[in-house]
Amino acid sequence: MPQPFTLPEFYMPYPARLSPHLEHAREHSKAWAREMVMIEGSEIWDEHDFDSHDYALLCAYTHPDCTAEQLALVTDWYVWVFFFDDHFLEQFKRSPDLKGAKAYLDRLPAFMPVEAGALPPEPTNAVEAGLADLWARTCPSMSEAWRRRFAVATEHLLEESMWELMNISEGRIANPVEYIEMRRKVGGAPWSAGLVEYAAGAEVPAAIAASRPMRVLRDTFSDGVHLRNDLFSYEREILDEGELSNGVLVMEHFLDCSTQQAAETVNDLLTSRLQQFETTVFTELDPLFTEFAIGPQERLDVLAYVKGLQDWQSGGHEWHMRSSRYMNGAGEGAHDPAPSALGGPTGMGTFASQLLSSLAVGVPARERNVAVHRFAKVGHLEVPDLELPFTTTPSPHLEAARENVVRWAHAMGFLEGVPGLPGSDVWDEGKLRDYDLPLCAAGIHPDARLPELDVSTGWLTWGTYGDDLFPALYGRTLDLAGAKAANDRLSLFMPVEDEPMPPAMTPLERGLADLWVRTAVPMTVEARRTFRGSVEDMTASWLWELANQAQNRVPDPVDYIEMRRHTFGSDMTAALSRLAHGDTLSPEILGSRPFLSMVRSAMDYGALMNDLYSYQKEVEFEGEVHNGVLVVQHFLGCTVEQARDVVVDLMRARLAEFQHVVQSELPDLCAEFGLDAEAREAVAEYARGLRNWLAGVHDWHRGCVRYQESALLRHHGTPSSEPEPPAPAPSVPDGPRVPAYGPTGLGTSAARVAELWSSPGPGATALVG
Repeated sequence: MPQPFTLPEFYMPYPARLSPHLEHAREHSKAWAREMVMIEGSEIWDEHDFDSHDYALLCAYTHPDCTAEQLALVTDWYVWVFFFDDHFLEQFKRSPDLKGAKAYLDRLPAFMPVEAGALPPEPTNAVEAGLADLWARTCPSMSEAWRRRFAVATEHLLEESMWELMNISEGRIANPVEYIEMRRKVGGAPWSAGLVEYAAGAEVPAAIAASRPMRVLRDTFSDGVHLRNDLFSYEREILDEGELSNGVLVMEHFLDCSTQQAAETVNDLLTSRLQQFETTVFTELDPLFTEFAIGPQERLDVLAYVKGLQDWQSGGHEWHMRSSRYMNGAGEGAHDPAPSALGGPTGMGTFASQLLSSLAVGVPARERNVAVHRFAKVGHLEVPDLELPFTTTPSPHLEAARENVVRWAHAMGFLEGVPGLPGSDVWDEGKLRDYDLPLCAAGIHPDARLPELDVSTGWLTWGTYGDDLFPALYGRTLDLAGAKAANDRLSLFMPVEDEPMPPAMTPLERGLADLWVRTAVPMTVEARRTFRGSVEDMTASWLWELANQAQNRVPDPVDYIEMRRHTFGSDMTAALSRLAHGDTLSPEILGSRPFLSMVRSAMDYGALMNDLYSYQKEVEFEGEVHNGVLVVQHFLGCTVEQARDVVVDLMRARLAEFQHVVQSELPDLCAEFGLDAEAREAVAEYARGLRNWLAGVHDWHRGCVRYQESALLRHHGTPSSEPEPPAPAPSVPDGPRVPAYGPTGLGTSAARVAELWSSPGPGATALVG
């Protein structure tokens, strides 16, 4: 049977190395699997299955530097996780049994007690027995902080198997954003990252474990592992197992393209994620170490962890090329060398040639990320009818709120420049009235009383003002240190436990102090802490935008979507809504997968809507690189109109996900937690609030003039007088919206590299302003 597509050329700049303890791990893991009854007697694997999958080879490649004892334990963990995956498939996926699956999964966390001295229950199957044994053998050498993080990662891996099962039972294929988010948990790579800490003997310091750079390293590592696995496992999962959770299938369905084109797009995204990993290592770790005063040994631990993640990427790729579990042409010879994915010679001394070929694969992606001509004259982008099915009636207090916010903005100093701060005169009263943020607040909160509407309008106004102010103050000079210092001060104006505020030095600080007092006084301490975190996430995203601007870099598409929730203020808005139901809905409900999926899908829809309307303003008048249409255009190498259509398709997919969760998953969530009538009504009210949010944001974009060309010319004047012309994008007039980057196949990478080296790339003359 022919394979469904030809494996693409992979970007893999790190050499794969093999542990000298491979045979020891093979012998130990087989004996352990027999002891746990995973081979004979399980009706899942026989000895041939176990040998051909060769999990010891996977671990010997992915952890080449650990001791024999460490490698044996890590291999046992991977034997267990793959056995769990196959056991769950046979028990609950082939003939979907949602009730049985949930009962099965609910027991497993009990076999990972975090507190010292706690005992697990008696195992009833091989999965439980294996987990109990592994946990007892691993925990003594790791801290409690690591145990908690690893237990959570393991629970996510187990629990999100239900998401896959639900999709199979409903015949539902996820959209790309939902898929990437859920695949991290289902695929288990965050779990693998935890084992890297164990194998490298290098725990991530607790002070920075939850920071954005460490989260990005974990997430990009995870996406790289999973997207690569999707390419190799497509034939097994889709054609044999009837799976619907595979990135190639998701792209086929979303882009309406051939399997081969979908595979190439997945590989492009894989390359992009690996390069985002590298960018984070080289640009974000050192400032992170300085900010948190990380000592020399802890820095070495983090770098050892980074090296371990890199080893995993290259070793995992090599294993996929050799294991008979996947689509790789390895056939029955699982232990025999398989040809390199990059082709060409093999053996001693040939890695350098393969490395050059691999690096060449990554050149187009790096070129696209910097091939942006800021202030390009792009003109008006027509926004199609979005057909949003929700409506809202604005608050009757709208006109009063419009006048109140003008008086408030004057009092805070938003509408005039600050002496000694060049570029601080970003707003005047005409701009504020044209932006009409009370219209947005009045649609989002149609039943609000005037004081409540004023507060809601104030937060929208403050966030929009800050978003406009930071690039004007710090972007022109690329004063990242000044931006960081200004952002750090903002937290001082959001006291959690009634700490005294310092005197406000700027309009941004003054506005935040005023809003915080009006918003936070009635909150509990924990509610204040939660809300402050959402505001800090939003303001920190302004620094992320400035960092990308300093690098003249179009963001990676996954990083962009996830950060866009912060830059648009979506998380802050959601936090305000959650606080309204804080006494009724438990943290377990608010943090559950269905609830978060509902919130994030709605927020993504609103943020991408803003990208459609703001395209000309941001690209032509502000020289921005943070716009979803531009990000898609650069990633897919397509025209602006095609990129717009992809964004609209993604919005529709996110809206469909929102409606699916509300209609199908929230009732099950309420039943699962046994919610009473009051709590069920609170869940329903929250969903109605999100519908109002979507409708209000939609009405505002159509009703204000912030993004109309006439207002842009009035408020911004003519853009930069002689901007660089936009780089020509490959035209794809017919067929799916998937790029072709010239010739492909063996030997053509060198031709593309020679072409790039013979003339300056478009990024060499890009404007930075």
